[in-house]
Amino acid sequence: MSPSTYTISLNTRFFHKDSVNGRVVGVSAVGQRRWLQQLLLHSTMNKFRLLVLMVFCSGLFINTSTSVSTRPDVVNIGAIFSFNSSIGKVSKVAIEAAIEDVNSNPAVLVGTKLKLSMQDTKLSSGFLGIVEALRFMENYTVAILGPQYSVMAHVISHIANELHVPLLSYAATDPTLNSLQFPYFVRTTQSDLFQMAAVAEIVAYYEWRDVIAIYIDDDNGRNGVAAFGDKLAEKRCKISYKVPMSPDLTHNDITNALVKVALMESRIIILHIYDTWGLEVLDVARNMQIMGSGYVWIATDWLSTILDTDSSLSLSKLDSVQGVLTLRMHTSDSDFKKSFVSRWRNLTAAGDTDNGLVGLNSYGLYAYDTVWLLAHALDTFFDQGKNISFSKDSSLNEFHGGNLRFDAMSIFEEGKQLRDNILQVNMSGVTGPIKFTPDGDLIHPSYEVINVIGTGFRTIGYWSNSSGLSVVPPEKLNAQPNGSISTQPSLYGVIWPGQTAQKPRGWVFSSNGRQLRVGVPIHVSYSEFVSRIEGSDMFGGYCIDVYNAAKDMLPYPVPSKFIPFGDGHNNIITQDLLHKITTGEFDAVVGDITITTNRTKIVDFTQPYIESGLVVVAPVLKLNSSAWAFLRPFTPTMWCVTGISFLLVGAVIWILERRTNDEFRGPPRKQFVTIVWFSFSTLFSSHRETIASTLGRLVLLIWLFVVLILNSSYTASLTSILTVEQLSSPVKGIESLISNNDPIGYRRGSFAENYLTLELNIQKNRLVPLNSQSEYEKALRDGPKKGGVAAMVDERAYMELFLSTRCEFGIVGQEFTKMGWGFAFPRDSPLAIDMSTAILKLSENGDLQRIHNKWLTRSACSSEGAKQDVDRLHLTSFWGLFLLCGSVCFLALLLYLIKMVHQYTRHSDGSSKKSFLSFVKDKEEDADKMQEECKSGAKRRRSEGVSIGRVHEDET
Repeated sequence: MSPSTYTISLNTRFFHKDSVNGRVVGVSAVGQRRWLQQLLLHSTMNKFRLLVLMVFCSGLFINTSTSVSTRPDVVNIGAIFSFNSSIGKVSKVAIEAAIEDVNSNPAVLVGTKLKLSMQDTKLSSGFLGIVEALRFMENYTVAILGPQYSVMAHVISHIANELHVPLLSYAATDPTLNSLQFPYFVRTTQSDLFQMAAVAEIVAYYEWRDVIAIYIDDDNGRNGVAAFGDKLAEKRCKISYKVPMSPDLTHNDITNALVKVALMESRIIILHIYDTWGLEVLDVARNMQIMGSGYVWIATDWLSTILDTDSSLSLSKLDSVQGVLTLRMHTSDSDFKKSFVSRWRNLTAAGDTDNGLVGLNSYGLYAYDTVWLLAHALDTFFDQGKNISFSKDSSLNEFHGGNLRFDAMSIFEEGKQLRDNILQVNMSGVTGPIKFTPDGDLIHPSYEVINVIGTGFRTIGYWSNSSGLSVVPPEKLNAQPNGSISTQPSLYGVIWPGQTAQKPRGWVFSSNGRQLRVGVPIHVSYSEFVSRIEGSDMFGGYCIDVYNAAKDMLPYPVPSKFIPFGDGHNNIITQDLLHKITTGEFDAVVGDITITTNRTKIVDFTQPYIESGLVVVAPVLKLNSSAWAFLRPFTPTMWCVTGISFLLVGAVIWILERRTNDEFRGPPRKQFVTIVWFSFSTLFSSHRETIASTLGRLVLLIWLFVVLILNSSYTASLTSILTVEQLSSPVKGIESLISNNDPIGYRRGSFAENYLTLELNIQKNRLVPLNSQSEYEKALRDGPKKGGVAAMVDERAYMELFLSTRCEFGIVGQEFTKMGWGFAFPRDSPLAIDMSTAILKLSENGDLQRIHNKWLTRSACSSEGAKQDVDRLHLTSFWGLFLLCGSVCFLALLLYLIKMVHQYTRHSDGSSKKSFLSFVKDKEEDADKMQEECKSGAKRRRSEGVSIGRVHEDET
């Protein structure tokens, strides 16, 4: 036999301790049979004892063939948390109640009892937590509830990884604990990743952009704020200032940190801290008057934990939290939860609590469910036929001896299987459905948004990972059909710090005395927009006046200092100026800055205060009126088609009327004159001929409608030609510039260069950069043949000033871009939003127009010839009318031809033989008379023949 000591129990529960490797195991059924066989071969018992053993062995074999699992009487579990913290006070009672409920329920572990050992970590002492965890490992503990603090969880998780002991923490919320580095860490509460997502959505809901984050500088604080920054970035928000605090915090540290916060522009403060120091930070903030009107304080769930746990807070502490928003993990109101809440007062009264009754917080509910979660996982573990066994860690042999007894710690052999069972549990607890996602998080994370008011608090809404912010609880949203409840983000009203219901703006201009550094572009010309007053540091111009007027409308002072950019001899590159904002050299840029797509990628612009798209300016000539001006409304083709149409309509009417209307008959010459006269007299409705046929009247009606349209169009066009001064230019607009190869001028430094080359695909060698208005004028006068340009492309605001004193040039074609000017600020700057609002107010009250009239008043030249060439009327504009008239004419002729054929057929039945053309040529009345005479003659001849026959018969 092996050198081991065995014990045997008649209920088939076998445990032995191997004297060689010190492994404590529960012997399987196969091992039991093998042990009994060895015992029979080596024993010297009498026959009676041998018979007894054979009978026992036979019964044992039958028993083990139906069940392989062996359930121990007791399973050791541990718990590590701080007994005196807000979470620890509640979780201690909740865990003990859960252990009692599990052990008293025979349906869960089928007789196996949970034996709990709890250790106090003395607040957040990581060292004591490590020591207590090592003690658990000496007692063959299969799982540990905790630790409470994320910092401690990071350290103990390394021990759990080595010894394969699952950690089930109901309070460690650091998002990074879910990483693959800690496979034996199981979070049985909500991760801070979701809490930070909820806070970020609250910030975005109230349209704030910059926040300040105050946090403890440890693993929990840093990782939580890092996750918060990522969630803010998804909402186009950011943390403008971080305030890390030492874990060993003092009152002076709090004061010094809050002094820096008071100097910041942002008034949105996120407090992610432990409950130990949270209330003191808020109290110092109140004393420093940074919790008054205009401030927003959002505390993570540490504050709701205090409010739920301690209902007897002093009035001074309650004054420090007035108007604060905080979060609480949301748990649905199930019957299970209501039953447990109703038991809570009795549990705390009977429990060992040093401070008397304590309130139930969310962490207590999750601690209760954690015990049940472990119980269900162990039950599945035993149902799978697994046994609890431990083995020595050979890597710890070198630490043999000493007070810490590292060599006494053992590896839980089936720890991985138990961990997998924990992650696969699907149950309902006091917190609601409990199930893990593939990432190791609990399903359906949700929070309540709480506003502290007076001596209590009010829930103003909910946040869930699936529906965002809502005033409806998440479980109701999930239970309703899609679309039956609005999912638009919404919260109830909030009483903010300072006892105000008005939403704070969220920021103020910095009160540290620094002026706003405003960059101002200095150009070679166009001083009407921006100019520096000689002999001073002051600036004037249209853009400067608009900025000052908008700044004066802000509800707070904004001291500004204008800093020139450019030497005044060459136009600046606007992109270089805006880049100064990204480097922090300028806080804003004020001037004639066009808002383009590429520029919005690096800065934020205000609302445009003037529209200014690209236009084409070219030399223009006045067109004087002539004796043949009346021919200009129609093109030659239009004149020809119109004349031919008159003749064709006259011919159709002649064909339809000549057989029934004497006015259209007569000698050929007379008929030709009648056709021409009738055709052109319809232009003035002065024709004297009467139309008798129905088809002729139909054709004439349609033709008179066509003539009406032609006459009205001709009159309108001729009036415009004769009354409006006409300008002519070889350049008709941007399209004609694209189609030819003439050089094009543009203002140096303008975005027009990139637009013409990249958007319109104009070759860069055709573009000529120009600096001043005098250069524009000279290049346009010289033209392409003398080294100048065919046209100038620039923004309308510049060109209108240029044309105000130069009437020989003009804007040709249409404005082919729609843009505007705005003031530039850093990305996500709240000042840009407030300035935009001020610009809109200036526009509404008329001040913006008055400033425009002051600096940019134009003379008559600049508004001449916006439409340089009145287009002639082409055939395509009237093709439908001619088609309609032609179709009616064709239909009338077709019907007339059918009628003639029918009449000719009837005429041919008589004795008179006549050709079809001769029949058509005859007048309809003559043909009818001739036909009647033929019929009468035939009748007479037949009558005479009959009479002669009778006379001849009588004579005979």
